[in-house]
Amino acid sequence: MTRHIGIFFHYQQGERLRDFPQALDGILQDHRTMLYDAHYPDKPPAGFQLQELPQDLLCQVHAPAMVAQVAKSELYQSALYSAGGVVQAAEKLRTGEIDNAFVFTGCGDHHAGWSFYGGGCYLNGAALAIARLKAIGAQRFAIVDTDPHHGDGTWDIFAEDESVLYLCLCHNPFTEQNHNVNIPIPWHTTDEDYMNLLGREVAPRARSFRPEVIFWNWGYDGTHGEYGDIGLSRDCHHRMAVLLQALADEVCKGHLIAVLCGGSGRKVATYAIPRIIRRLAGIDDHI
Repeated sequence: MTRHIGIFFHYQQGERLRDFPQALDGILQDHRTMLYDAHYPDKPPAGFQLQELPQDLLCQVHAPAMVAQVAKSELYQSALYSAGGVVQAAEKLRTGEIDNAFVFTGCGDHHAGWSFYGGGCYLNGAALAIARLKAIGAQRFAIVDTDPHHGDGTWDIFAEDESVLYLCLCHNPFTEQNHNVNIPIPWHTTDEDYMNLLGREVAPRARSFRPEVIFWNWGYDGTHGEYGDIGLSRDCHHRMAVLLQALADEVCKGHLIAVLCGGSGRKVATYAIPRIIRRLAGIDDHI
C-alpha cells in the first residue's frame, strides 16, 4: 500500500542518532517521504522548519510550575523541538498532508506527567499532540507503548480521560483504569512471545476502541544489549511496525505516528529505524 510518510527530524547531540539523517539515504529521495526538520547551525534552509510549542498548549498538558522548571533545563529547547515534532505530525496527519509519521526525538515522552518528569523525558509529545487534535475536532486516540519501562507520565495524564486508550507493555503487574491498561511482560522474553502478546492483547483492544489515530511510543531499549534488555532481537522492531501499521490500516485509515522514545545504541538505531520507516511508507514491503 502506498502511503505518504512524514519524517520529523530533530537534530541533537549524542550517540544514538549520529548516523542520521544520512542513514535514511534512499528513503528521503522516495516520493512517498516528506522530511520536516529543525533548524540548526550550518544546516541548509529547508522548506519546513519544526516549530517550538506555544506555552498555552504546554500548560494544557503539564502544570505551569513544571513547565517553568523544565524551562530551566539545558535540554529545554531539545524538549520543545522533540514534542513539537509529534504535535506537527498530528496536525499534518489531520489535514491529509501525510498518512503516517515517524518522529525523531531528543528527549523522551512517556515519563513526563502532569506535574513531574524524569528518565530523559521532559514533555509528553503524544499527550500534547492529542490535546492539539482535540482542539481541531478529533475525539478518540490510542497510544501503544512498547518501551519496556512503565509510562508513568502518560498513565498519569490520561488516568481519567476515556477518550484515550493507553496500552503499555511493561514490567508492571497488570492493572486497568478506565482505558489505561498495563500489559505485563516478563523480564526476559523472545521475539515470538512478544509478538504473540502484541497481537493477542493490543490488537483486539484497538479494534474495539476504534481510535482516529494510533501513537506508537517506540523504545528500542528492550533490545538485546541495551539498557532495558528484555531479550528482543533488533529485527523484532520491524515486526512490530508490520503489525501496528496493519492495525492502523484496519481501524483508522493507516494513521500511525511512531515516536522514538528509549534506546541508546547507535547500531540498533541505524539498523532498525530505516526499516521501520520503509515499512510505514510501504517501501520495499518484502523486507
